[in-house]
Amino acid sequence: MSVKTLPCDNSAAEEGRFKGPRANSVRMPRLPKALTGDEKKYLLAVDRGDVPAVRRMIQRAQREKGYLDINCVDPLGRGALLMAIEAQNLTMVETLIINGVRTADGLLHAIDKQFVEAVELLLEHEELIHKDGEPYSWENIDRDTATFTPEITPLILASHRNNYEILKILLDRGATLPMPHDFRCACHECNNGLREDCLRHSASRINSYKALASPSLIALTSTDPLLTSFELSWELKQLSVLEKEFRNDYVELRKTSQDFAVSLLSQTRTSHELNVMLNYDPHNVQDDEGIMSFDTSAECGLARLRLAIKYKQKKFVSHPWVQQLLAAMWYDGLPGFRQKSTIGKCFEILGIILTFPLYCMIYMIAPKSSTGKLMRKPFMKFLTHASSYLFFLLLLILVSQRVEEQLMDYFREQNIKIGFMDDFAPTSRKRQRGNPPQFLEYFVALYVLGFIAEETRELFRNGFLAYVSNMWNAIDFLRNALYCAVALLRAWAYLEQQNEIASDPQKAFIPREEWDDFDPQLIAEGLFAAANIFSALKLVHVSTINPHLGPLQISLGRMVFDILKFFFFYTLVLFAFACGLNQLLWYFADLEKQKCYSLPGGLPDWKTAPDSCMKWRRFGNLFESSQSLFWASFGMVGLADFELAGIKSYTRFWGLLMFGSYCVINVIVLLNLLIAMLSTTYAAIAEKADTEWKFARTKLWLSYFDEDSTLPSPFNLVPTPKHVKRFLTRFIPNLAKFGTSLKHREARACELREQARHYTAVMRALVWRYVSGMQRKSEEENVTEDDINEVKGEISALRCDLIEVFRRNGMHVDCITDKQPVIGRRTREWERKLLRGFHVAPAAGDETIDGVDEKSEIQPEDSEYKERGADRFRRMARLALLNRDLLSTRPPKHLSHIGRSLSNDSFKSRQSLRKAMDEAKKQVYGTTTREESKEEDSSDSTSQDSNTGTAPKPNTVVEQGKKSPAPAVPSRAEKKSLRSCVAMSQENIKESVDKECENPSSPTDTPKDANPSSEIVNIKKSSSSGKLEVANEAPAELTTISMEMETPKSNTSNSGGTGSNISSNTNAIPSLDNATSNAKDSLALPSVENVKTIKKKPGSWF
Repeated sequence: MSVKTLPCDNSAAEEGRFKGPRANSVRMPRLPKALTGDEKKYLLAVDRGDVPAVRRMIQRAQREKGYLDINCVDPLGRGALLMAIEAQNLTMVETLIINGVRTADGLLHAIDKQFVEAVELLLEHEELIHKDGEPYSWENIDRDTATFTPEITPLILASHRNNYEILKILLDRGATLPMPHDFRCACHECNNGLREDCLRHSASRINSYKALASPSLIALTSTDPLLTSFELSWELKQLSVLEKEFRNDYVELRKTSQDFAVSLLSQTRTSHELNVMLNYDPHNVQDDEGIMSFDTSAECGLARLRLAIKYKQKKFVSHPWVQQLLAAMWYDGLPGFRQKSTIGKCFEILGIILTFPLYCMIYMIAPKSSTGKLMRKPFMKFLTHASSYLFFLLLLILVSQRVEEQLMDYFREQNIKIGFMDDFAPTSRKRQRGNPPQFLEYFVALYVLGFIAEETRELFRNGFLAYVSNMWNAIDFLRNALYCAVALLRAWAYLEQQNEIASDPQKAFIPREEWDDFDPQLIAEGLFAAANIFSALKLVHVSTINPHLGPLQISLGRMVFDILKFFFFYTLVLFAFACGLNQLLWYFADLEKQKCYSLPGGLPDWKTAPDSCMKWRRFGNLFESSQSLFWASFGMVGLADFELAGIKSYTRFWGLLMFGSYCVINVIVLLNLLIAMLSTTYAAIAEKADTEWKFARTKLWLSYFDEDSTLPSPFNLVPTPKHVKRFLTRFIPNLAKFGTSLKHREARACELREQARHYTAVMRALVWRYVSGMQRKSEEENVTEDDINEVKGEISALRCDLIEVFRRNGMHVDCITDKQPVIGRRTREWERKLLRGFHVAPAAGDETIDGVDEKSEIQPEDSEYKERGADRFRRMARLALLNRDLLSTRPPKHLSHIGRSLSNDSFKSRQSLRKAMDEAKKQVYGTTTREESKEEDSSDSTSQDSNTGTAPKPNTVVEQGKKSPAPAVPSRAEKKSLRSCVAMSQENIKESVDKECENPSSPTDTPKDANPSSEIVNIKKSSSSGKLEVANEAPAELTTISMEMETPKSNTSNSGGTGSNISSNTNAIPSLDNATSNAKDSLALPSVENVKTIKKKPGSWF
């Protein structure tokens, strides 16, 4: 089966940026190898926290080549260091690092487990062993079996875990985090990344933004955490729109960033801190007199709150403390208004509404008076603007009801003479064309000019994008545009009609039913009616301030988008069926049209053929067919409309079938789909309706906090001294400095610096409270399973330490070591898998990688077997080719992942670590230890006693209050003679084994391609029966021969050594005379506790 690969550009690989596998080759991953018996014991000792045993095994492995691999991993790829990190065993981690165990990605695992002490130790170790220009330890590993992706660095992973302590350690060392490029960036690096591996490029971007969204990282690195969270949230929102494949990830990150801003806001304790946070603006802010204001009171511009609204920080804006501050500012100037009853509030509001023109004129005349200052309060501005708009709607109602004509008729009926109206009344009722605008229409035009001036001022103040993003601004713009179009069409119609009347005065009295279908005045009246609809809908926006109507208005606004999506499919289906029905029925509709227009001059005959005049419009053309199907959704079209003149039964059948299909699809399916969509949207909005309503209400409130829009329309058309001065300062910059001395400007600059200092102090206090609260919350967490496992690990380590202390003091601890320790379920499962050879591997197949068989790649090392130089060269060359592309060796970057600590304490730590590592090497390669020298002395004395025929003096140990003789220790000469004796009697032992084994194992049965050391044979000898028992166990790297000899109850030795008992000690070996007397039948071998490992030589039985 061939494997297709995606095309990749190898130019980046040649540059050293991408060290992955070549695109034209498929390589098998390097899975963990099977473990030997000693390696299993080594990993079990690490898992149980047996530090002394692990230290002895590592030192022996470094002395004896081929004993075990200290960097071995279990079937799941976990090495000794990773197990120690998972168990949170710092002593074991120190032991492994000091004795030279490869760290690999241990630093990343320590950060992932949030093991701070291990992180500090591994950072110091990495700084010791790392060389400039070389990859770090976590980069120089097999990418296919690595736990973390290549772009994960210690700082990124610590940010993902949001661990403040580890992040501070890394940042203090100088670790850096590169900023991700823009999504539309077209630089060389981004283009190469997309060409080489687009998935890795996107994953790297997501991981970078996950790190940047970490609250702890923002708190540690940003001087303005609030602004950073706002900007990051907005950037993540844009990425969620651009990268739709990872939209959910970016939405979650945006939520995290927003929650951090809300958490900082929740840490404020006083109104002063809240005002400083919400009013801070690093730029110069000017008030309405052109003087910069840096006051931290509530009367400031709320720059940060406006920024939060700009970046759609709805949770931040709807926070109760922000809303409380805004409510206090909103009702400022009307003391006690919120405490009044509903009736009292209504009467006070009604009085302001009726007298709003008076308030406006007082402000225009005396803006510095008490009433003028009251007009600048937000709630008063809202009431005056709302009153003015209600009066505008009243004018529209009066114009639409033709109040002027009705008043003239009333005055005429009452015989009331009002000057010029008496002469105009009789002719205005008859004159249809060429009439000038009515008296009330001039007021409407004045209001429209005021609206246009207000919208223009807002457009220049907020900018085009901010203006367009508000839906109500779009409605206001459409309303004003319609009124302007009405004015232009009315002017055009007036001029055209005046020319017609000048030529023929009788045309002034032409009735409307005789006008042209597209007369300018008729078009103007249609647009005027549409503009009135938009004007009335503006009241919906004003209802946002009401706590009962506001949430409903927000829900309706959100449903508009669902309705628009529905109408797309609805219109598509309608247009499709309209085309079909028009094509099918156009001929018969034309016959009905001919019957209708049968009068002379082509006029319709509504008296004799009314049905034909109605039916032909149903499907006469595409536009009429679309209208008919639209009204069919509301039941306005029936089956009788298909009974056309001359229609055939077959044609009528197909027409009714199409019409029925349309009703099923559009009326039944799509309309019910719209109902379901609206229900779902309303249910989703109802959960967060309060937040959405408060956010919308805040935007409405802030629109009245500005100093620009104090007077409503049309009073805003009258220029005031404030507007004149502001207009002049905009076009004459030097005028702004007029009247302000240098001393005054310096004082204002000093106020700006003071404001920045206050903001910095407040933000530092808020960050400190947030971090301390987060740490206290983590400390108050309930006990978890990890905590229980950590306690179990500590108890197991303490047990091993106590056993080691007892052993060093000469106590007999075999009964303790033979006892199975109590372990947890997960540990028990892991040990079972490890001891039974559990292996994680894919389905069997061809595992040849570039012509190199992975199974035969690693040959067992034997101290007695020496491979030739040529064979060793070939093996190393194959390994080099194999590892060339499998190892991730990314080139060094200018930015440091872990930095370098320059503190004195860190220097001392590195020196201590270096001394410990050197001391460990000395212990491995030194002559002998104190324990070994004691054993040699005891063995020499024992050998002398055996040679002289006297029993050795027993060494007594205290066990349960009694003295027992210590086992004899063989000398070196005895051991050497025993080895030679065993070598001479190999064939005899083999014959005995073949006779006594139930399932004999012959070397000829071993396949050629199998590893000769893949079988474990346990040979047990019992002194009472004189037989050998052989048991085949699971395959392993080495052959383990275990022989057990029971302790005789009486002395039966022929050597004269009476009274000597051979105990089951690991160093207890029988004397040389007993071994050489009968090597075949009475060969004394070690006990079962002494597991002696003998590596097989290729081609031999051992």
